[in-house]
Amino acid sequence: MTGFGLAEVETGGLGVRVEIRSVNHRFLQVRHRFPGELAELEPRVEALIRKRIARGALAVHVHLSRTAAPEEVSVNADVALRYRRQIARTAREVGLEDDLGMAALVQLPGVVGTRSDGGGRRRETRLVMRACGEALDSLVAAREAEGARLETDLRKHLTAIERLTRRIERRMPAVVKRHMKALRGRVAELLGGARDVPASDLARELALLADRFDVSEEVTRLFSHLEEAGAILDRGGSVGRKLDFLVQEFNREANTVGSKCNDARVAHDVVDLKTCVERLREQVQNIE
Repeated sequence: MTGFGLAEVETGGLGVRVEIRSVNHRFLQVRHRFPGELAELEPRVEALIRKRIARGALAVHVHLSRTAAPEEVSVNADVALRYRRQIARTAREVGLEDDLGMAALVQLPGVVGTRSDGGGRRRETRLVMRACGEALDSLVAAREAEGARLETDLRKHLTAIERLTRRIERRMPAVVKRHMKALRGRVAELLGGARDVPASDLARELALLADRFDVSEEVTRLFSHLEEAGAILDRGGSVGRKLDFLVQEFNREANTVGSKCNDARVAHDVVDLKTCVERLREQVQNIE
């Protein structure tokens, strides 16, 4: 599911801005972009997200700003020198000009850092976690709004599947009757008026052949899956994976009906049925 959450928190000269973006994905993937000094918080933020979100590709961006200078700034000259040597070597190898300046060098990870006391670090941590929680609230609200719209679309597809299934169900008695009549005629033609086949054996064989065209079990299972899908939507919560499984069952039953029933009208309904199931599948991939 798609969505965007934003939170900005500022106190005591320290500001935190958190953005969380979500796009469709079958599973949950979380990517982080944290300032170097806050990298240790990434597992905590991801754990917070996994408690509330089960599907989607999420990108979490945390921006930290200070309007005051309560900490001591330090420059790691060893790290800067290693960057400088490696960049100069690479420039020579690829034949480009080495134009790295100090302004760019100090932006590289690990070159410039701050040393905070324990109390300052705990305050930063609380502020970041608070901002992440608020951004997550905003994202969840956006996804719930989208989920409500998707639910309407899902129910529309389920209604279409039910309508087509009932049409197939109503058509089947006539289809079976027509097949039985054709089979009797074909058997009579093959026997050529011979009377050496017992009527009971002939009736049994005809019934077995006719059973191959009977799709009543598949239709019953389709109605059962429809009922379960409606119940899942009514219960709410994380429904994506449950509906994903049901969509596979819908598709399996539709394929079986299409392969068993040799009737043009039912074949057209099966094509429409499989189209509705595919549209349902596409939407199910996007929901929590």
